[in-house]
Amino acid sequence: MSVVLDFERPAAEIRTKLDATEKQYAANPTPELDTQRIDLRRDFANRTQAIYRALSPWQTVQVARHPLRPQTMDYAIGMCTDFVEFHGDRVFGDDRAIVGGPARIDGRPVMLVGQHRGRETRERVERNFGSPHPEGYRKAHRLFELAEKFRMPVVTLMDTPGASPGLGDEERGQGWALAANLATLATLRVPVVCVVIGEGNSGGALAIGVGDRFLMLEHSIFSVASPEAAASIVWKDAKFAPQAADALKLTAPDLLRLKLIDRIVSEPVGGAHADPSAMITTLRSTIAGEIARLETVPADRLVSDRYEKYRRLGSWFESSRPATPVGSV
Repeated sequence: MSVVLDFERPAAEIRTKLDATEKQYAANPTPELDTQRIDLRRDFANRTQAIYRALSPWQTVQVARHPLRPQTMDYAIGMCTDFVEFHGDRVFGDDRAIVGGPARIDGRPVMLVGQHRGRETRERVERNFGSPHPEGYRKAHRLFELAEKFRMPVVTLMDTPGASPGLGDEERGQGWALAANLATLATLRVPVVCVVIGEGNSGGALAIGVGDRFLMLEHSIFSVASPEAAASIVWKDAKFAPQAADALKLTAPDLLRLKLIDRIVSEPVGGAHADPSAMITTLRSTIAGEIARLETVPADRLVSDRYEKYRRLGSWFESSRPATPVGSV
């Protein structure tokens, strides 16, 4: 399956010409065709780099949602060994939008927890399009506690449009489940590495996104709300999503500049979907390095440093001028 985003079309047109030339060269390897395909390869790489260097926030949102972008199970299979998926929250049932279980990354035991959207329509429906129910977050909570019990670092992968907002979800304690995860992650006595691999929206992402190190893939997004939701609230119309994306400062460079994340993980040219294997390899080595550094820190200091990290987020200033009463000019 090939999916080309609108802004990728100039590079896609070059790629089409390159593929045709490659086929001609395979059938008739002449010097002229060889020169032509070398030139087209260079043009394709240059055009792709130029496009991805100049992405707007809304274009970044589209890349983060790309249907061929690697998802949590791709990383679980590609960067882990001995991954065993656990099921159920021991209260209500199993939620397939959250996957997780013990695994090894470069030989190190870890507890991997992440959101998985699915690809084909049937799987996406089964996984509620990556929007976890409360039982999914309770499953994650159970795995966090198991990780602490067995002294395993926690690795979380965020990729969700948000927590499931249905009436049944609220009746089964969605708010409580999100809050319990935040409190538990804040005090876990093992290293916690959080990574936004695609779309990280609202409390649905944050409920598995509190840790010692917070990473974002280069073309992922992290926001208090999706651009469509923000546009519907502010402008009463989701068609203003591109303007909302710009205002939300949801890209990795924006968030690093605001000191809300710790690190950006580079993606292959053309995005993670252009070369999933390379992206998985890069993330594996990045996570392994982060865990190796965190494992040298005593548990008490891990918890205190994590507390101080989140206390320092954000900035403000106090004015000596008296506040203007409501209704005054």
